[in-house]
Amino acid sequence: MLWIAVTLLGLGSIAILAMSRGEQINALWIIVAGLCAFAISYRFYSKWLASKVLLLNDQRATPALVQNDGKDFVPTNRWMVFGHHFAAIAGPGPLVGPVLAAQFGFLPGTLWILIGATLGGGVHDMIVLFASVRRRGKTLGQMVKEEIGRGVGALALISVLAIMIILLAVLALVVVQALAKSPWGVFTIAMTIPIALLMGAGLRSGLFNVSWITAFGIVGLFFAVWGGQFLGNFPALEAWFRHSDRWLAWAIMAYGLAASILPVWMLLTPRDYLSTFLKIGTVAALAVAVLLIHPVLQMPALTKFIDGSGLVFAGPVFPFVCIIVACGAVSGFHSLIASGTTPKMLERESRIRDIGYGAMITEMMVALMAMIAACVIQPGEYFAINTKGAPTEVVAKVSAAGFPVTEPQMADLAHNLGEQTMFNRAGGAPTFAVGMAHMFARVSASPTALALWYHFAIMFEALFILTTIDAGTRVGRFLLQDLLGNLWRPLGNTRSWAANSFASMILVAAWGWFLYQGVIDPLGGINTLWPLFGLANQLLSVIALCLGTTLLIKMGKARYLFITIVPLLFMAVVTFSAGYMKIFSADPNLGLLAGARLAIQKSAATDAGAAAVLIRQATMYRIDVFVAASFLVLVLLIVIGSAVEWYRLLVGHKRVQLHESEFVPLAEVATELIKQPISRSLVQT
Repeated sequence: MLWIAVTLLGLGSIAILAMSRGEQINALWIIVAGLCAFAISYRFYSKWLASKVLLLNDQRATPALVQNDGKDFVPTNRWMVFGHHFAAIAGPGPLVGPVLAAQFGFLPGTLWILIGATLGGGVHDMIVLFASVRRRGKTLGQMVKEEIGRGVGALALISVLAIMIILLAVLALVVVQALAKSPWGVFTIAMTIPIALLMGAGLRSGLFNVSWITAFGIVGLFFAVWGGQFLGNFPALEAWFRHSDRWLAWAIMAYGLAASILPVWMLLTPRDYLSTFLKIGTVAALAVAVLLIHPVLQMPALTKFIDGSGLVFAGPVFPFVCIIVACGAVSGFHSLIASGTTPKMLERESRIRDIGYGAMITEMMVALMAMIAACVIQPGEYFAINTKGAPTEVVAKVSAAGFPVTEPQMADLAHNLGEQTMFNRAGGAPTFAVGMAHMFARVSASPTALALWYHFAIMFEALFILTTIDAGTRVGRFLLQDLLGNLWRPLGNTRSWAANSFASMILVAAWGWFLYQGVIDPLGGINTLWPLFGLANQLLSVIALCLGTTLLIKMGKARYLFITIVPLLFMAVVTFSAGYMKIFSADPNLGLLAGARLAIQKSAATDAGAAAVLIRQATMYRIDVFVAASFLVLVLLIVIGSAVEWYRLLVGHKRVQLHESEFVPLAEVATELIKQPISRSLVQT
């Protein structure tokens, strides 16, 4: 009866959101719908997947126990693994994606987040994590090569690595845009690094348990966040932390390189664990604020921009809402973390459900919070913030669309937030920060509360996203070493410091180039790179779901194929249709080829300086066309190759061979494990 009541409450909330036309809707209905979907999907669907489909077995020793090397394979406390995994997967997608999707109204993005995360994203993450744990922590590309075939595997390795480079570049670009000329944010982010190093050293020594390390980290993080606001009292000190976007781009490259090379226990795991407290704590506080303040959604359920004439990104609501939301519903990037760092730290198979499915639907709640934050500010302000162009042009366009906004109104908003201007900050992060600041500031009468909460939110977003860059760079290094190892075996040795450093430098140089191009882009980079990010991200999910489908067939679970085939087919339709429109659309605001032609035409009728900028912009559009087309062709070949393999397996034309690692009983490794101080707390009787 309880679960029937929860189901009816969730359905009722969605019905109220869906049927609203013109009347004001309380943001609480989105929270209620999300909590009901969270509870039902985790309690029933994930448990069914764990017990009936995947058959998780805690008596089987995991790779972290069998291959414990103290560097990459390290058995780790369950909460630290959850913290690392959630911090790594919850990058800009659940914050920036829903904010950008709000251009269509609150309804399309909310429905896709609820449906995509529970039926697609959670399944995707859980199956890939399961597959990697059963295969000694192998990466996605390695598993595709073994289970589907060498030809498809080679294509997958190339595709995944190329997609990874674009993903990391866009993640870093969002951080740079959020932290540029923000001393408070840079100070807090910088302080988390020495705090994390001390946490890692303390836990590694065996002298302190997880509780003491956690307490130290929380206190340190509190002072790092709280102390940043006082930098303004010390101009000389503040200058150390006030940097341009170009300087920050180089700094983030250096950080990604260090996080990829250093042992996982030293920086990566403790920093991700530390940032998780701020992430979940802030999101929980935002949920409490919604419950207490119960703000009204200012954005309508549907806007006139569902036809693709949006001022943020051109493109119709379908398929682009599924592309823009990205990590908030289904994310291929998660498969890289689930087959990269996380399976190398997991000490029990039963944690696959908690971490694989549980972290994904926790991210779903974050995405819903971001949607609310974007929709509680005035629609006119929303579009003025997110649109590139001269202020007068923006004001005219927004007002003509039925969302009045004036330049004095935007000037007042900027003044209240402690900023010089709020026009043309495309990227989603400032919009989320404005909405979050509006809600938190309502609980205080201080005239500076809005500015303080705005800068806190900017810092929070940067910390949220940066943890994805460090884990992503390390996973990308694993992928690159898989590929390089085929050319020269020593380069594939992940235990070699020289091989690790070489691969890390190549990878950081690759995504760093795209990052720098985005930083110097006069349009802010995000307009061009974010749709490319969404396309690459969702194509990667198609590859991961192809692997999951193959594994179900080989495990004798063909009757359960619908759990991967349905999301696979849907994501394939979404990505290939969006990719085609992004390349070939005649609308220069949507189609890359049309945009390049228009830029060249404009360059012929302007001065030399402006012409050079336009020509460079056209060149970047053409590079993006090549990148997007390459992704589409590679993934299409992988899907065709996978379908051929499925047919051969199902009709019996090929012998079923499942490439799981040998079964190692937990009892065999427990004796050795208990001798290691770092792992004593992990051993179960």
